[in-house]
Amino acid sequence: MSRLPLRYYLAALLLLGISIYLLQEESYKPLHLIETNNVPFFIDDMDRDSLINCAEKQLHFLTVQKQSRKVDFGQLEIPYSWLQLSLSELLKFLKSNPDIVELNRFLKDNYLVFQAGGREKRGKRQMLVTGYYEPLFAGSLVPTPSHRYPIYKLPPSLIQETNSHGTKRMGRLSKEGTLVNYWSRSEIETENILAGHELAYLTDPFDAYLLHIQGSGKILLPDGTTRSVRFAGSNGLQYNSIGKLLVDEKIMMLEDVNIPVIRKYLEHHPNELQRVLHHNPRFIFFSWGDNLGPRGSSGEVLTPGRSIAIDAMSLPGGTFAYLQSRKPVINKQGIITGWAPLGHFVFPQDAGSAIKGSGRVDLFWGNGLYAKTAANTMKEAGTLYFLVKKGYPGN
Repeated sequence: MSRLPLRYYLAALLLLGISIYLLQEESYKPLHLIETNNVPFFIDDMDRDSLINCAEKQLHFLTVQKQSRKVDFGQLEIPYSWLQLSLSELLKFLKSNPDIVELNRFLKDNYLVFQAGGREKRGKRQMLVTGYYEPLFAGSLVPTPSHRYPIYKLPPSLIQETNSHGTKRMGRLSKEGTLVNYWSRSEIETENILAGHELAYLTDPFDAYLLHIQGSGKILLPDGTTRSVRFAGSNGLQYNSIGKLLVDEKIMMLEDVNIPVIRKYLEHHPNELQRVLHHNPRFIFFSWGDNLGPRGSSGEVLTPGRSIAIDAMSLPGGTFAYLQSRKPVINKQGIITGWAPLGHFVFPQDAGSAIKGSGRVDLFWGNGLYAKTAANTMKEAGTLYFLVKKGYPGN
């Protein structure tokens, strides 16, 4: 039998490799339904009261939504009315005080479990898990020699326009009366464009920037009292990561980038501060808040360790989920001494300009030393599962 030239075998292998690659690419989905026999055992390492409390807030959110509105669950389209029933039955069962084995049996028997597709690393379904928190920064209601860096309230020049497709755009009116992009961070901070719209003044420009990133926080005033500030809106421009900038410029290694490291670099290179911060054109406006705590994009008060931010265009909101990852262990000085497993039932109640795609989840940690440390350092691998009651008619 004659043998084919080697080049034909090499070509065949190349085509086979391309086919496998394409199949792997095509197999990626935002959500993957888990077979009942493969559903993991969910161990919750937080208290039951916080789980019930957050579930009740999520249920309140669902009750005020249009019940016919639908959410994509893989190949299924589930209306808010079914999500409400799904969560109501979970709450009822939780209040019967089941142990963890009974809870898992209940979930396995009555709920579909979907795993988030992750960061499109073929076959891994791995999430990037980060954290955020409610920071406390020194500030003043009036400018002083030590309080020179303003945060701003929502200016009347900021306009929101919605087109015929329902897409929203933020901007301002030009001299010709047309909607153009709103001013960038660089323009606002160097040209004094929003003079007269200051809400408060902070002592450090990087603190002011971090308040923009976290979206809410508390201001410690000179008289020792605190006031809460909340997200009121943005200039609508794209979010650019300053951490990514420093990695791209080979100033830092990807695995080393976190908030404390960036702060230290900018403290040692003050001439770089403005350039680095202005790399992110997105700008946040604030309003005074209440004492209940930060509210997510759902309008509900966030629950530490239970509330997450996701991209609702890629993953299903309005339901409940389970997050697996790891969390830092710290000492009294806030120094990380190790890492421990993390397993929480969580609720999508927030969004963020940096949280995009089916491979990102941001966990709200609350406030205080631990919350600050966890939020500033977490860049962990993890898995995220979404649950919904079985039996929706027609599916």
